[in-house]
Amino acid sequence: MSSHAKPQTARPSVLSLNINSKSALYAAYMPFLSNGGLFVPTPKHYNLGDEIFMLLQLMGDPTRHPVAGRVAWVTPQGAQGGKTQGVGVQFADDDASKVLRGRIEQVLAGHLGSSRPTHTI
Repeated sequence: MSSHAKPQTARPSVLSLNINSKSALYAAYMPFLSNGGLFVPTPKHYNLGDEIFMLLQLMGDPTRHPVAGRVAWVTPQGAQGGKTQGVGVQFADDDASKVLRGRIEQVLAGHLGSSRPTHTI
């Protein structure tokens, strides 16, 4: 394995995610993470713990919500079961993330805990 040195002044990566349906939101949402999180399909390589800044647009809402977080899940290219390559971003423990998590869970009310497959588990 090669090691990648990171500069000390590295800024968080910025990812954009546009979720345009309830089923896409269900597949991306990660309620099992403390503070919640979302799976973001991306071919870019990230390591667990990397800081991420996400611009999230939810269906029917033209606002792009800024969300800070950290990589808490990595699905590599060629993963078992044909899972989509990408990262799970755990929301930061801040007010903006709490409001967003509440909104997501309100949209998904009645769907959380179902046995339908998601991008992660």
